[in-house]
Amino acid sequence: AAPGEAWADGPMPAVRLGLRQVSGLGEAAVARIVAARVEQPFDDAEDLARRAALDAREMGLLAAADALASLSGHRRQQVWDASAWRGAPALLREAPVGEAYLELPPAPEGEEIVFDHAATGLTLRRHPLALLRERLAQDGLRSAAQLRDAPGARHGSLVRACGIVTLRQQPSTARGTVFVTLEDETGVVQVIVWKRVREQFRRVLLHARLLEVRGTWQREGQGEHAVCNLIAGYLADRTPLLGRLATESRDFH
Repeated sequence: AAPGEAWADGPMPAVRLGLRQVSGLGEAAVARIVAARVEQPFDDAEDLARRAALDAREMGLLAAADALASLSGHRRQQVWDASAWRGAPALLREAPVGEAYLELPPAPEGEEIVFDHAATGLTLRRHPLALLRERLAQDGLRSAAQLRDAPGARHGSLVRACGIVTLRQQPSTARGTVFVTLEDETGVVQVIVWKRVREQFRRVLLHARLLEVRGTWQREGQGEHAVCNLIAGYLADRTPLLGRLATESRDFH
């Protein structure tokens, strides 16, 4: 369901990330936040910092992870509010500070996604490749859904795909064959790289985070039970399109 829509059996459930997802935030700080929140809801970012005894670094981590959205608004405003926090001496800790409010413009979606991945390792916004889809389509690169569902992606047809590398595997019984999983906003594509292609494109295969694959589409079976693979014949590193986005893959585990 789209944001704001309801499921057939009631309101759409919310997806929430726990504070343990915030990179660098210690257990002690999390415990203080939870304890203070139990007493009463926080009024704003300053109230959170004071009652949970958070320092500027901890507030910065929360802002970077978009955890202050309900208190400060969009992420740029969160970062501004967090950076302005300075712990007062014990005598003045409960004294409010009155300052003029500075309203900042929100960041573009791409910047928000980059910050999400840097702070928590994932995003609840759109998949990064959704933002690149128009550019990829201009280069003739199909999505996972297009390969899976399009009539033109028949068994044995030549196709081109591109996705973020999430897994590289080379089983000991595969005789040099490498299996790669590519992810985009519509699903995953399983890629088979024979030994000859592996040696020809070794550096690209091992280091690309955004990988373009040209090869032969292999489909066995029909419908949702079909087994599909892309047999690679050519590999290209398209990682520069990701900009500052940090991604990780499970390699040869």
